[in-house]
Amino acid sequence: MRRRALLGAGAAALGAAGLGWSLLTPKRPGKLLRSRAELPKPFEARLTIPPVHTGGEIVQREADLHILPGLTTRAWTYDGSFPGPTVITRSGRPAALTHRNRLPEPVVVHLHGGHTPAGSDGYPIDEIMPERGAASTTTHHDMAAMRGDVTVGSRTYRYPMTQRAATLWYHDHRMGFTGPALYRGLAGFHLVRDDEEDALALPRGERELPLMLTDRAFEADGSLRYPTGDPAFMNGVLGDVVLVNGLPWPVHEVDPARYRLRLLNASNARRYRLELDPQPPGGAAFTQIGSDGGLLRRPIGHDSLRIAPAERFDVVVDFGRYKPGTRVRLVDRDGGNVMRFDVTGSRRDDDAAVGPLLSRTAEPLPPPARTRTFAFNQGPDGTWRINDLEYRPGRAVARPRLGEVEHWRFVSDFHHPVHLHLNHFQVVSRNAGELGAYDHGWKDTVDLRASEAVEVAVRFTDYTGTFMLHCHNLEHEDMAMMADFVVEA
Repeated sequence: MRRRALLGAGAAALGAAGLGWSLLTPKRPGKLLRSRAELPKPFEARLTIPPVHTGGEIVQREADLHILPGLTTRAWTYDGSFPGPTVITRSGRPAALTHRNRLPEPVVVHLHGGHTPAGSDGYPIDEIMPERGAASTTTHHDMAAMRGDVTVGSRTYRYPMTQRAATLWYHDHRMGFTGPALYRGLAGFHLVRDDEEDALALPRGERELPLMLTDRAFEADGSLRYPTGDPAFMNGVLGDVVLVNGLPWPVHEVDPARYRLRLLNASNARRYRLELDPQPPGGAAFTQIGSDGGLLRRPIGHDSLRIAPAERFDVVVDFGRYKPGTRVRLVDRDGGNVMRFDVTGSRRDDDAAVGPLLSRTAEPLPPPARTRTFAFNQGPDGTWRINDLEYRPGRAVARPRLGEVEHWRFVSDFHHPVHLHLNHFQVVSRNAGELGAYDHGWKDTVDLRASEAVEVAVRFTDYTGTFMLHCHNLEHEDMAMMADFVVEA
């Protein structure tokens, strides 16, 4: 059975039994999937840093990875690694990136957080068909009628890079198949640099660590375990193994000095409440310097970080506040270990600092031309919807005008990380009140919790065309919680 049809059948069966959707909608999104493989103890693997892309094509292909000791895991990869290679570009310098598809299924590439023309944004039906002509696995009952700008073998995405320095990432965005594709390994960092950030005395080199957080479950033979077609997991798949840069609960040796951690939650559905254990003397373990869209105006200290799927937090941690020999765990207070930092050696060569002013390009947007409301809800058939509409390509729920400021109000009775394409936004209010602790700066994803209303200010600039608004719980996204909007001149 096709995936959505099977999930719908499961929902209908529960309804016929008089159980309804209450059993499938827990207070917290996601259902835990347990591994059948023997799992390693935490902190045995050494943290690795993704390779840097050095130019030319990125080839999407299958590869056997060594994630669990003594086992191999067949994954879908960018250039044979998970995470994929880190792409580094510079603000103001246009970049072109060609993706070649040697996987057995179609793919779509989205630069998450990219200020990108519609033709290179990764619209979910603009597929790259397999180079070798393998057949597609249809995941929507009406997928055959949903054909976009399809290429065979490869596609070149063009990124003008008219945006600030920021931690972006790229991932698959195929219609109805984003969850399985990312779970299999299709995700990588894309870092943008600029002169404003370069002028700051932030940690760099070996003390700048991109950290991709994901969770997975494994079969006994080491293969990835994903519950395709199981309606019990339609609220999101949670694995019982936390991977950092593709390895389970790794450990990394650090100097007693300041480090910059570029934290990315690339999990399908899991939210993390990150803390350091032990906390450093005086608290405020994390000094946040940036959000999804780059530098904050001023740094913010946090004892913990709540990070929803697709969100990024750019933070500085001063390991010089710990005595050499201290083992500092990064933990998820809602789920357990994430990784460990071992403070070694003596404090040396640490000229990094975080000043009181980081950026002058984070001023508030002016008053809006209009306000729109988007309700994230669940339909009677179990599909996830926006404004009670199941996603249909080509149907626009809004037509903002190029250059105008709008306020978009997101409301829900469930938990959804809401992602907006094309432009970053500023959170204006949460429940008509003050911003939350993690709402500051330019963002492209906001954590919308149950029974909340979040209002954001956005100005769509430079590019007209069709773009997307959607939930970034990937199982929700695949179950139709997406919408098109069209930017008009």
